[in-house]
Amino acid sequence: MDSSGHSPGHGHGHGHVTATGRHKGALTGTLVIALVTFAAQAIGAAVSGSLALLADAGHVLADSGGVALALLATILAARPPTGRRTFGWARAEILAAAVNGLVLAGIGVYVLVEGIRRLIEPSPVEPGGMALFALIGLVGNLVGVALLFRAREASLNMRGAFLEVVTDTLTSVGVLIAAAVIATSGFLRADALVSVVIGLVILPRAVKLLGEAVNILLESAPEGVDLDEIRRHIREVDHVRDVHDLHVHTVTSGLPVLTAHIVVDTECFSDGHAPRILDELQHCLAGHFDVEHSTLQVEPAGHIEHEHPTHI
Repeated sequence: MDSSGHSPGHGHGHGHVTATGRHKGALTGTLVIALVTFAAQAIGAAVSGSLALLADAGHVLADSGGVALALLATILAARPPTGRRTFGWARAEILAAAVNGLVLAGIGVYVLVEGIRRLIEPSPVEPGGMALFALIGLVGNLVGVALLFRAREASLNMRGAFLEVVTDTLTSVGVLIAAAVIATSGFLRADALVSVVIGLVILPRAVKLLGEAVNILLESAPEGVDLDEIRRHIREVDHVRDVHDLHVHTVTSGLPVLTAHIVVDTECFSDGHAPRILDELQHCLAGHFDVEHSTLQVEPAGHIEHEHPTHI
C-alpha cells in the first residue's frame, strides 16, 4: 500500500510562493541600491587608484549578481510543477545561491592576490576621492541592511543577501579608515591591507554559502534534523512496528521532504486502521519536525522480504 501526500489542512509547499519570493520587494530595492553603489565605487576606484575601493565595488557587484539571481529564481520557483519537473523550479533558488558562492570566492581570491602584490609594491592612492566614494557606498549599504533585516532568516538566499550587504557595510567602513590613514600619514600600504582584509572576509562566507547550497543539491538531511529522533517518533505511533528506507532532504529553503517505508500490524489493512495511522504519522511529522511534504509507504510485517535491497 503506497500512501503519499501531506497532513490534512496543509498545502503542497512546492506550488506556493517560496520563502525568498515573499520578500521580492526588499530584494528588488536592494538590487537597485547595490547597482548604484557599485557604479559609484567603480568610478571612485578609477579616480583614486584605490584597490580597497575596487575590492569593495567588486564585492558589491557580486552581491548584485546574487540578488539578481535570487530574484530570477523566485520567478522560476513560482512556476507550477509539471510532469517533467515535479517540484517545478523551486530548486532554482539553491542553484542561484551556489553560483553566488562561486562568484564571491573568485572575487575573494583576486582581491587577496592583488592586495598582497600591492603590499610588496604600493601604488599611488588619492585619499580624498577614496573617502568620498567609500562614504557613498556606506550609505547605500546601510539602506540595504535596513531593507533586508526583517527577511534575513526567511531562506538561504535571503540570509546570503543580508550577510553580503552587512559585509559590504563593514568593508566600506574599512575603506574609510584606510583613506583617513593615507591622508594623515601617507602610509599607502593601508589601502592594500584593507583589501587583504576584505578578501579574507569574503572567502569564508563564500565557502559557507557554497557549502550550504551543495549540501542541499546533494540531498543531505537538513541541518538540525535527527533521523534517529524521527524514527523514534514514528515507532511510537500505535500499530507501527518499524520504519526503514527513511530519507529526508530539502528541495529549496523552507521545503523539506521526507520519504519512508512504515511497517504496521498486518490486521491494520483489514480493520481500516492503515489510513488513520498514515494521518497520525503525517500530523506527527508536520508538528514535531516541520515536514509537511511526506511520502509514506505503509506495508504489512514481512513485506520487507520482497523489497529491493536499496529499500532496506
